[in-house]
Amino acid sequence: MAYVIAAFMVFLATGTAFAYLMGATAILAFIAAGYPQYLAIVPQRIFSQLDVFAFMAMPLFILTGELMNRTGVTRALIDFAMALLGRLKGGLGHVNIMTSLFFSGISGSAVADAAAVSNTLIPAMRERGYSPYYAGAITAASSMIGPIIPPSIIMIIYGGLTGTSVAALFVAGILPGLLLASMLFGMNGWLARRQDHPGGSALDIPPLRASFLRAAPALAIPIIILGSIVFGLTTPTEGAALAVVAAILVGRFLGGMTSKLFYEAAEATARLTGAIFIILCAIAVLSYLAGLLGWPQLLSGWVESAGLTGTRYLILLIAVLLIAGMFMDTPVALTLLVPLLAPTALLQGISPVHLGIVVCFNLCIGLITPPLGKCLIVVAAIAKLNYWRLALATLPFIAVQIVTLLIIAFFPEISLILPRIFGFKVD
Repeated sequence: MAYVIAAFMVFLATGTAFAYLMGATAILAFIAAGYPQYLAIVPQRIFSQLDVFAFMAMPLFILTGELMNRTGVTRALIDFAMALLGRLKGGLGHVNIMTSLFFSGISGSAVADAAAVSNTLIPAMRERGYSPYYAGAITAASSMIGPIIPPSIIMIIYGGLTGTSVAALFVAGILPGLLLASMLFGMNGWLARRQDHPGGSALDIPPLRASFLRAAPALAIPIIILGSIVFGLTTPTEGAALAVVAAILVGRFLGGMTSKLFYEAAEATARLTGAIFIILCAIAVLSYLAGLLGWPQLLSGWVESAGLTGTRYLILLIAVLLIAGMFMDTPVALTLLVPLLAPTALLQGISPVHLGIVVCFNLCIGLITPPLGKCLIVVAAIAKLNYWRLALATLPFIAVQIVTLLIIAFFPEISLILPRIFGFKVD
């Protein structure tokens, strides 16, 4: 097994893509563990890992977000948020968070949210006297609402990996997402008073009625998705297909939809979906080996012998996932760690729906946490900011997000009350 570890380090040092690194290491581990005969079953195991109906929703939600990003939706949502909150002290900070809240119901991706808002709001905040690093920090921090408010790409992955209802996860993410937005509003308001941020002048504020009418078609998309899923009219995959149709119609309404734009969105969707699925393939091989070697059972036995049950295990889980999120892409960390850590949590009576919200929220904090925070990288690149100064400016918002995570983790009803109301099984 020492040779396997050495090979892993060599692959890592040479910059091998993570999917190939994990796949090659898993194959070598099969041979080193004395199970080369099981490699014949690996293609079947990979197919069974991906043969999940809920996974079909993923490329459709990604395509929805890509289409909306390219058709002027961001500008319409920003104008409506400005009409609602622009007059307040620190108004553009509130607008930034509100825009992310609106956008989260469309794209399901924090990185897409950060990229869309950075292009428009960071320059506007700079012009009105905000520090560019504060503008970048609040943009990166608020983008994390995207994967928590449904639809959510990482919730689809978690649901596919654990067999948890994706619809229940979507409904469960609503209150935690709104709680996060409220906490960010509070932090922005406090910092606005402390740092004397400007409020919007009357000249900056668009008319409420006109901005609402322009944004209304985009705001209707989350209602279409959630309403159809929650009331049993569609599955998450069918709801995602409806969202694509709605995104095309909204693009036509806003005047930005062209055949060239649709092709570009489809191409970007194919690339991102392919990247996610090849990671799932590689992790499927490793998960197969982990099952053969009994790693989940060994972990469960160690947890029990160490007395890490109940609250203690939840704290350990949060700590492990926070660290993993700092160094790994969210889909990679999700597919690698959930098969190992989730079975023990479920044996201890934690709801799979609540666990899914905690895990997804936890890993998403890594998107704005150095050294490899993907949203920080995107915002720093678009706004031409120093990465480490931006990371430092983000620390107050990271603290708020960790506090929010702990509240969600130790008060499960925040996640579970809405799924129960709508009749979903959460235990």
